[in-house]
Amino acid sequence: MPAIGPMTGGWPTRPLLVLLIALSVAVFCMSAANVSKYFVTYHLVYNPLTLNSALLAVALFAPVFLLFVVARFSFGYFASFYLCSMVLSYLWLSFFSLRVYDQEGARLSAAVSAILFLLPALFVSSPLPQIPKLSVKSFDRLLIATFLVCAATVAIAASYNFTLVSPDRASSMRTDALPRVVNYLIGMETGALLPFLFAYCVARRAIWQAGAIAVLMLLYYPIAVSKMTFFAPVWLIGLAVLARMFEARVVVVLSLLLPIAAGALLFIFMGGTGPVARFAGEYNFIVNFRLLAVPALALDVYNEFFSRHELTHFCQIGVLKRFMDCPYQNQLGVVMLHYFPGGGTYNSSLFTTEGIASVGWLYAPVTVFICGVVIALGNRASAGLPPSFIVVSSGMMVQNLLNVPLSTVLLTHGGAVLFLLWYLMPRQALPAESAQAAGDPA
Repeated sequence: MPAIGPMTGGWPTRPLLVLLIALSVAVFCMSAANVSKYFVTYHLVYNPLTLNSALLAVALFAPVFLLFVVARFSFGYFASFYLCSMVLSYLWLSFFSLRVYDQEGARLSAAVSAILFLLPALFVSSPLPQIPKLSVKSFDRLLIATFLVCAATVAIAASYNFTLVSPDRASSMRTDALPRVVNYLIGMETGALLPFLFAYCVARRAIWQAGAIAVLMLLYYPIAVSKMTFFAPVWLIGLAVLARMFEARVVVVLSLLLPIAAGALLFIFMGGTGPVARFAGEYNFIVNFRLLAVPALALDVYNEFFSRHELTHFCQIGVLKRFMDCPYQNQLGVVMLHYFPGGGTYNSSLFTTEGIASVGWLYAPVTVFICGVVIALGNRASAGLPPSFIVVSSGMMVQNLLNVPLSTVLLTHGGAVLFLLWYLMPRQALPAESAQAAGDPA
């Protein structure tokens, strides 16, 4: 008799995952269809004549999601589900795109890249040997020092910029007033350090300390004036609540399915008047469009641009740019903004930057596979830690992986630091979780 996962209403974990993943595929396609109908200014035109082709492409790719049913939970599981959902959205949206490039080749490249990324990211998770053995007391002291550094960063950064503005105006109010070193600290602290501290306190039932960290995270918003910093505390709290209720793999699926499904339901009110219609429009823009559609549309944008322009050969990575002749002096997002005015900066994921921009769509599966191997290092560094802790502590890193290159996630947004903290963390610091909570197949 199969084991019953925690708080799944009596459902064995595997059938529940099959149901939720099938629902996710349908909802993500519905959301993409809504985007193609409503956000026409992004070179999208909904055409019923191409609907069957879009459905066929999605049907051919959808079985890839069955890997999430049989794989154990890991950090790579979390990252892979979000990135594969982005590829699914791209496959749909590409059939309604007005951009001109080899779309059939690009779709095949994206699908193969996703599969090759999954192989190491899902299935390589053997633990790394812990050479430096820290005691729990020493590790706690390290985390206290980390919190003090974060608090000091907020105090210093606030002396340069502190702007209270509503989230819908955040993009137009960003400033370059902060010193570069402060910007780097903010990226690492909001992307890795504070989520780690928050997850650690939650796992140890230190609720007041977790609340203080959430408040500190919110203080980064008027400094960085970024929607991601504004919503970060709510996002991490939501992950922590789900992790208390469901097994880790179910949490991963629900964390994307629930907000996208809410936007798909609210879509019926868009185009109307009144506060409900305004809320529906703002929600769809922030969640359905910005969270999933924009990273998918970046594949569309980069494929068109680099079908006509020189590839970067990885020169967009700051360290390499010092030693290479690079045809692009600005960040690629700024290059896209200048070439496609009105569409935003399109800073995007490893599929577009380490993939399409660096080597073109033909060889992108190779570099994306290597990125999957790097993600697998995170699996190995976090092996033996409670899955619910991994989910919450990596919550912001997964969001960043959708929107910026892997090299930027690791260096600027603290991904490498998070891997190191996972590796150094004494396994006895947190209570162990059951096999089902750990995401063992059932």
